[in-house]
Amino acid sequence: MNTLETIKWLVHDQVVHFVHLSEQRIESEQDKIFRYAQEQQLESIPRHLTSVHVIDCIGNNEPINNTTLAEKMNLSKAGITKISGKLLEEGYIHRRQLNDNKKEVYFSLTVKGKQVFELHKQLHKLEEKRFMQLLDSFKEAELHVILRFLQSVSTHWAKKEPE
Repeated sequence: MNTLETIKWLVHDQVVHFVHLSEQRIESEQDKIFRYAQEQQLESIPRHLTSVHVIDCIGNNEPINNTTLAEKMNLSKAGITKISGKLLEEGYIHRRQLNDNKKEVYFSLTVKGKQVFELHKQLHKLEEKRFMQLLDSFKEAELHVILRFLQSVSTHWAKKEPE
C-alpha cells in the first residue's frame, strides 16, 4: 500500500473512532446535565438530550413557532410537535397564540424551562472554552483544511444512500 492509501485508511479509522467517541460523549453530556441539575437543586430535567436542545432553541428564539423550531433544529415538524407536547405536559414551555394569528402557535419558556436553558448554556460555555483551547494548537492554514474536511464529511453523510 502506498503512502497516500495508508493515510486515507488512517483518516478513515480516525473518523470511525471519532463517531464512537461522539456517541459516548453524548451519553456523558446527558450524565453531566443531570449531575449539574442535582447540584443546582433543579426539581427536574427532561430525560432526553434532544428535549434539552429544543428548550435551548426556544430560549434563544422565543417566541418561536413549530415550523421555525423544526427548521432551526433540523427535525421534522411531527418530531417537534411530539417533543413540545411532552415539554408542555412537563411544564418546561408555554404555548400561546399571537393576537393577529389565531391559527399559529408560539412557544416560550416557563420558569422551569428557563432554569434548564441557563444550565445548558453554562455547560455549553465550558465545552466551547475547552474546544477553543484544543483549536489553539493548530495554525490558521491547518484549521482551514480541518474545516473543509468536516464540511465535506457532513455533506457526504447528509446525502441519501441509494436503497
